[in-house]
Amino acid sequence: MRRIRKIFPALVWLAWGVFAAVAVGEPSPADFISRFDRDKDGKLTREEAPPPIAQNFARIDSNNDGLVDPDEIAAFRQRVVQAARVQNQPGQPPRVPDSIDAIWDIPYAQTDHPRQRLDLLLPKKRASDKPLPVVVAIHGGAWMGGDKRQVVGWLIPFVASGQYAGVSVGYRLSQDATWPAQIYDCKAALRWIRGNAKKYNLDREKIGVIGWSAGGHLVAMLGTSGGVKELEGDLGEFTSESSGVACVVDFFGPTDFLTIGDHPSQIKHNAPDSPEARLIGGAIPDNPDKARQASPITFVSEDDPPFLLVHGTKDPLVPHQQSVILRDALRKAGVPAYLITVEDGGHGGFKNPEIERIVHAFFDAHLRGVQHDFEDKTLPNTP
Repeated sequence: MRRIRKIFPALVWLAWGVFAAVAVGEPSPADFISRFDRDKDGKLTREEAPPPIAQNFARIDSNNDGLVDPDEIAAFRQRVVQAARVQNQPGQPPRVPDSIDAIWDIPYAQTDHPRQRLDLLLPKKRASDKPLPVVVAIHGGAWMGGDKRQVVGWLIPFVASGQYAGVSVGYRLSQDATWPAQIYDCKAALRWIRGNAKKYNLDREKIGVIGWSAGGHLVAMLGTSGGVKELEGDLGEFTSESSGVACVVDFFGPTDFLTIGDHPSQIKHNAPDSPEARLIGGAIPDNPDKARQASPITFVSEDDPPFLLVHGTKDPLVPHQQSVILRDALRKAGVPAYLITVEDGGHGGFKNPEIERIVHAFFDAHLRGVQHDFEDKTLPNTP
């Protein structure tokens, strides 16, 4: 379990910086290098490299010359893609403790699309006979990569306690379909949970969501766009069920596409090849209406559920300000919203166990009725 947790941030990094680039066919290795090549020699030193490359520098630098060139980037990308294919082969689900029953790859949308699947984790020994609250996890990967299996490890402690069921949701990536397909998928998965609540003895009123990066964006959308007809879709057999959630935990997700490019970032968010542009089908400045529709902050209202946001001050991909403005908008609407700021924290990989404790307490409070007090906090990245 601990190994899964340690791997997760690395997978998110790879999805943003390396795997995602492969998924859409660009930028080329040379173009990728040119974005960070300060001395313009066509290669990257460890100091020039962005985190996805710097953290894997020794693996990428195959000739050990202290430099990474386009051929080495291309070779590493290929290894990442191949590893992802092997890891996600059907019939090879991750291992879970013996105390958990896992049902893999359930089609929630009545389609044969491999991304429109969810994994359901149930405790073999329940804490009580009452219906179980549900924690739903949504993976990141710039809407261009990642997989629902990579967040199963975060669900295991909840399910192993006997107090929760866990669901990991897959969704169509931007190379499969553009926005709002992704939120249609997530809402169809939530409706599937409610439609099968009696079968699995789940509490249909107590469903909380957690997501990271692009997944953080999607859970924030679930929290703010409940009941917004244009973002519901008609997927699956349970279209009459609600897609609402009881609480939201958003780890460093984009919240306002129209302002995300106003702050320093290693991603040129307003560029026509940015992850956001790939998601909505065009550059943000050229598609303000689509960008607005894809922004959680657009739909904030007083009936939104409580939010917990977690964001590092040195996030090189999604500016910390994105969580600040969503928190402020939610509070202005009268919604309980709390921001955990991780001092010197990057795009994930947080090492302070207090963050995980607060997340567990947040779900306990809003899904199980356990009394906890919450407030904004600034925590060091390491304890």
